[in-house]
Amino acid sequence: KELERQDISTFDAWAAIFAKKTIDYEFSITNEIVQKERFRYFIKVPELAAFYSEITDYRTARDIGIDRPEKNEIMYNIPPTPQQKEFIDKLVKFAHNGDATLLGRLPLSQSEERAKMLIATNYARKMSLDMRMINPNYDDHIDSKASHCALKINDYYRKYDEQKGTQFVFTDLGTYKAGEWNVCSEIKRKLVEDYRIPSHEIRFIQEAKTLKARTSIIDDMNNGKIRVIFGSTEMLGTGVNAQKRAVAVHHLDTPWRPSDLTQRDGRAIRKGNEIAKLHADNKVDVIIYAVEKSLDGYKFNLLYNKQLFIDQLKNNNLGTRTIDEGSLDEKSGMNFSEYVAILSGNTELLEKAKIEKKIAVMESERKAFNRDKSQAGNKLSNIGIVVKSNNETIARVHLDHKNFTERVQVNKDGENLNPIMLNGVSGSDPKRIGAKLAQLDSDSRTQGEYFQIGSLYGFKLLVKTEKSSVNTDGLDLVNNRFFIEGDGNIKYNYNSGNMANDPKLATLNFLNALERILPTATKYETENARLLADIPIIKSMSEGVWKRETELKKAKEELFTIERVIQITLSEKEKENKPPSEDQSKDNEVVENQVAIPVIPIKNTPAVNIQRGL
Repeated sequence: KELERQDISTFDAWAAIFAKKTIDYEFSITNEIVQKERFRYFIKVPELAAFYSEITDYRTARDIGIDRPEKNEIMYNIPPTPQQKEFIDKLVKFAHNGDATLLGRLPLSQSEERAKMLIATNYARKMSLDMRMINPNYDDHIDSKASHCALKINDYYRKYDEQKGTQFVFTDLGTYKAGEWNVCSEIKRKLVEDYRIPSHEIRFIQEAKTLKARTSIIDDMNNGKIRVIFGSTEMLGTGVNAQKRAVAVHHLDTPWRPSDLTQRDGRAIRKGNEIAKLHADNKVDVIIYAVEKSLDGYKFNLLYNKQLFIDQLKNNNLGTRTIDEGSLDEKSGMNFSEYVAILSGNTELLEKAKIEKKIAVMESERKAFNRDKSQAGNKLSNIGIVVKSNNETIARVHLDHKNFTERVQVNKDGENLNPIMLNGVSGSDPKRIGAKLAQLDSDSRTQGEYFQIGSLYGFKLLVKTEKSSVNTDGLDLVNNRFFIEGDGNIKYNYNSGNMANDPKLATLNFLNALERILPTATKYETENARLLADIPIIKSMSEGVWKRETELKKAKEELFTIERVIQITLSEKEKENKPPSEDQSKDNEVVENQVAIPVIPIKNTPAVNIQRGL
C-alpha cells in the first residue's frame, strides 16, 4: 500500500530490493560498442532464489539421471563478405542519421522514424543471414552462411553415412516457403548440386501440412530415409522425437530466448539417440554460425545475460549474495560473453571478458578456500571440546564399571547374580519382579521425565515414557523405555531400553545393560582416536594462506586498465559524433577566413604582421 501511495510500480519496487543499476559496455544493434546503464547487478540473490524455489521443484536431465548425449557446442565464426562489410558501414550511418536511402529503400515516414532502431535491427538480422534477403540482386558468395552451412552438413553427412546419421538445421528467419527464394532452399540447392546429396533425403518441416505427413517425416528421420531436416524453433523445436540417428544440430541464427535454444538442441540431445551413443562418444555437435561484426554478436550478448541469471535462479545453489551478469562465468553451457567479444573484433572487449572470467574463477576459489579455512578453524576448536567431553565420559564409564565389578555377586558357576529390587516389591522373586516390570511397561506417565523404579548393585533403575506415534483417532501412542544409571550419571540400556514380554528375560534387562558398560567407553575412545588423527591435517588447513592473492590483485588492476581504455575510446567517439556548438562554429569560421597580409616596412616603425579579424 505504501508503494502504491508513492506511485511506485511493482517492478521498480522489486528492482530496488534485488537489483542495482550499473554501467556496462554492450553492443548496439549495429555492433558498435556503447556504454549502457541497466539493471545487471543483482543483490540478495539467495533470498530471491528462495522465493522462486518455494513455488517450483526444478530438476534437469542430469539431476534425475536421464541417459542422453552430451552437448558439444562449436562456435563457427564466418568472416563478413565484402558486400556485408559495405552494408555494415551503411547500417552504422543509418543508425546515426536515419537516412533510409543508404539501405536502398525510401526515406523513413514519420511513423517509421520512431521505429528506426527496429528497422535497423531487422536489416541487420537479414544481412547476417544472407544479403539476398535484403535485395535479390546481391550475389552468392563462398563465405555466405548458406555456403558454410552446406559445407558442414556435407561433412557430417559423409562422416556418418554408414550409420545414416541425421541433422537438424534451425532458423527463424528465411524459412522455407514453396515457390520463393529462401536461405533454407538455397542450402538444399547447394547440398544437391555441389555435394550430390539426394534431394529426397533433405526435407523442410513446413512441407508437412497434416499430422500424418509430420509423423511420416519424423519416422523417416528415425529410419535414416531423411538425413537433413530444416525448420524453425516453433515448428521443429518442440514435439519432434526424431533423435534416434541425430549427430549434429545447426543454428543459422540465434533465438532471442535461452529456452528456445534449449528446445532446438533438445531435438538431438535426447534420450533414445542411439547413433550418438554408439558411434559419437555419446555427444552431439551443436554448431552455431556467427558472422563477425554482425547482429549475431548482439544477440549472443542478450542470450548470455538472460541465461546466466535464469540458470542460477532455478538451481537455487548460489554461494554468493550478489551476481554481476557481465562478469560471472556460466558452468552449464558456453560462455556467451567471450563469444560476443570474439565476434565484435574488439581486442579490448575480448581481453576484458577473459580477465573477468579469470577473476570470477579466482574469487570463487578464494571464497571456497576461506570458507574451508574458517570451517577448519571451527572444526579444530570443536575437536578439542569433543575430545575433552569424551574423556570425561570415558572416565565416568570406567567409574561405573569399577563399581559394578566390585559390587557384583556371582554363584558357584561364576554367573552374575541378579538381586534386583523394585519399589513396591519385597524380595527378588523373578516372577513377582517380572510381573511388576510388565505393569510398569504398560503404565503411562509424564513424557520426557525419568522415574526411579528401583535399584541393582547401587545403580538406579529408571523408566521414561516417550511418544512413539499418533493413531488414527489423533491420540498419542506412547512407549516406555528402561535405563540403569550409576555414579557417573550415564544412562545405560539393553535392547534400546525396550522391555521383553517374557518375565524372566525382562528381569535380566538391567543386568545385561551393566554387563555391557565397557563397549560404551570403547565407542568414545575410538572416536577420540579418529579425531586426534585428523588434527594435523585440519590444523594445516586452518593456518593456510591462499596463494593466488597477488595474482587476483594483478588481474583486477588489468581489468581496471582495460575498462579505462574502453571508457576513453567511448569518450573520444562521443566527441567525434557531437555536433559543434554555435560559438565553435563561429571560431572555426574566423580561422577559416584568416588571410595573411604581407609585411609592409614603415620607416622608423618595426615590421608588423596583420591578420584580418585579430
